[in-house]
Amino acid sequence: MVLALKDQWIWDSWYAHDGQKWHGYYLKADKSLGDPDLRHFNVSQGHAVSDDLVNWEHLGTCLAPSKGPAFDDTTTWTGSVIQGPDGLWHLYYTGGGSAEKGLYQRIGHATSTDMHSWERVEQVPGNPGLCLDMSGPAAEAYESEHVIGHWHDRAMRDPWVMKDPDGDGWLMYFTGRAPDIEEPNAGGCIGFATSPDMYNWTLQPPVFTGGFGQLEVPQVFEVSGKWYCLFCTSGHQWSEAYRAANPQPPVTGSHYLIADNPRGPWSIAPGPFLDGDMPCRRYAARILDTGDGLVIMGFADSGKDTFIGHVMDPEPVEVGPDGLLTVRRNAQAAE
Repeated sequence: MVLALKDQWIWDSWYAHDGQKWHGYYLKADKSLGDPDLRHFNVSQGHAVSDDLVNWEHLGTCLAPSKGPAFDDTTTWTGSVIQGPDGLWHLYYTGGGSAEKGLYQRIGHATSTDMHSWERVEQVPGNPGLCLDMSGPAAEAYESEHVIGHWHDRAMRDPWVMKDPDGDGWLMYFTGRAPDIEEPNAGGCIGFATSPDMYNWTLQPPVFTGGFGQLEVPQVFEVSGKWYCLFCTSGHQWSEAYRAANPQPPVTGSHYLIADNPRGPWSIAPGPFLDGDMPCRRYAARILDTGDGLVIMGFADSGKDTFIGHVMDPEPVEVGPDGLLTVRRNAQAAE
């Protein structure tokens, strides 16, 4: 079994556990579009539940672009779901608006009591859902405008939110880019923001910059006192420095940063790229703790011409005595 829909492609996904079941959230678009590249601007979010991360019950669409005009009337992309201290569930997601042809990304926020019906939080009057933009003193640490010809968008997407382990507040990580870096593939960064209450967020400088042109879909987690930031990127977006440090041929997939504290300093994990292939086998991966060990899940890609578009079954992830991660691929796992 895989997390799949007959008439729709599925790609980026994220997960939450309610104490009884896994909830899987994912981006989806109709296969009738024909060209899989069109899926990004014809997107909604789906929701499914599972006892074992293998057998899934689909519950339908749980979030779609606003009817507009709004910051998210074109796209509602990848995010994360987390429960607040009062039991309310929070969805943080990527929004893109028609006013800028979807090219400027911002962070959205919605809440739910049932993990399916989401209501946008109106923090910014007149723009329900808008949670965080490139504003405030720290904005100068980011490529806060669309640098045409440098990249195809203004990156501020894929928010990952977690409780601050060292305080009462909350931490957000996201995909961004740093300014004024001559080599585009050296300018990707992990953006950062903080909040005392899950509603009011302050943009902070990036916690990591470099190595790749994009560090997409970040996920920060801790294992045995060591902190990891999983991300995905294309083999075409390896920087010159990372190509020199890693002698393997460039691959597309997921790798990770490693640190002793979630605020950093972060560094690229040494050794082979964690989970990559060319053409890409699995992208936008997440690592989940099942209680019986770690597993990795992400969508089956294979490239535009043969795009698959479902979430692959979980495969085991092992943590070595040196703290480094290894994916144990299952030859029988559905591709």
